[in-house]
Amino acid sequence: MGVFEAVVRHGGHEQVVFATDARRGLRMIIAVHDTTLGPALGGCRIWSYASEEAALTDVLRLSRAMTLKNSIHGLPLGGGKAVVLADPTRDKTPELLAAIGEAVDRLGGRYITAEDVGTTSDDMRLIRNATAYVAGLPETSGDPSPFTALGVFRGIQACSQSLWGTTQLEGRRVAIQGVGSVGFHLARHLVQAGAQVVVTDIRPEKVRRAVEELGVQAVEPDAIFDVECDVFAPCALGAVLNDETIPRLRAPIVAGSANNQLAEPRHGDLLHERGLLYAPDYVINGGGVINVAEELGPGGYSAQRARAKVERIYDRVLEVIELSRSRNVPTYRAADEIALRRIETARAEGRGARV
Repeated sequence: MGVFEAVVRHGGHEQVVFATDARRGLRMIIAVHDTTLGPALGGCRIWSYASEEAALTDVLRLSRAMTLKNSIHGLPLGGGKAVVLADPTRDKTPELLAAIGEAVDRLGGRYITAEDVGTTSDDMRLIRNATAYVAGLPETSGDPSPFTALGVFRGIQACSQSLWGTTQLEGRRVAIQGVGSVGFHLARHLVQAGAQVVVTDIRPEKVRRAVEELGVQAVEPDAIFDVECDVFAPCALGAVLNDETIPRLRAPIVAGSANNQLAEPRHGDLLHERGLLYAPDYVINGGGVINVAEELGPGGYSAQRARAKVERIYDRVLEVIELSRSRNVPTYRAADEIALRRIETARAEGRGARV
């Protein structure tokens, strides 16, 4: 598939930039999807992609999701994303981070970067040496993981309210796929709420930490799809909801923090046909970007204000579920409708902040 064909297939983008620096090992793609509501905000992911095509597909999907995420949560921001083709455990050096910052800076503020898979808030501090267009710094909003986890927890409570008429999760069984930063914080919330938690991860040390510190149960990575539970929470990488995994799910609710959980949009239709309640990923996992966006506002960063905004994810998820039911459409389509409506309204009224 050619580059332009890929861009069209994934929703159209205003700008896709390829940045290289052989000396410092930079191979980077920055995708600016839409800036109608403001400059494009989205994290910088460093990952060992299987191919350049896989990296391009990832950044195009992720950047479009950021447009929808920022819109549905009422942020004055568009959507963008950056991916760097490198091994974060081996290749991430101060020189590489400087090159990333310089590539971001050349876009002149159309794209604001932040942490993502393979990067940290400390990395953002180093990137800040090369560009002002970076958020999620340790001295301001810092690590977004606790806020993302809080939003997912509140989203699960919204699903529970919708399905069972209560936000109480005591005695409910939740299977978490991936106990990295977000997954671990989510597991803590759930354990504190009295839920029974089953976890897995491809990294054994992450599983050991969750078992030892939280007292959760562990299963092998592939077995997580077969766990009989009330909530299946994908909190690792994307495309985990697909033709092979969806028939195996034994949970009435699917609600987790991973981006791009649906391998293809039709898998959202398949979940709907099976009668499973799916909390669209970019709705339920918006806590991190809400927290980061708070430091870009005129009043400066406030953790208390950020937390209050993240708590509203409960209301956003209920809004999506209600629209889904009233229209008898999958929840991902309902979420898209709400997010795109805000963008189209801003565009029609000429009050967008395109940069």
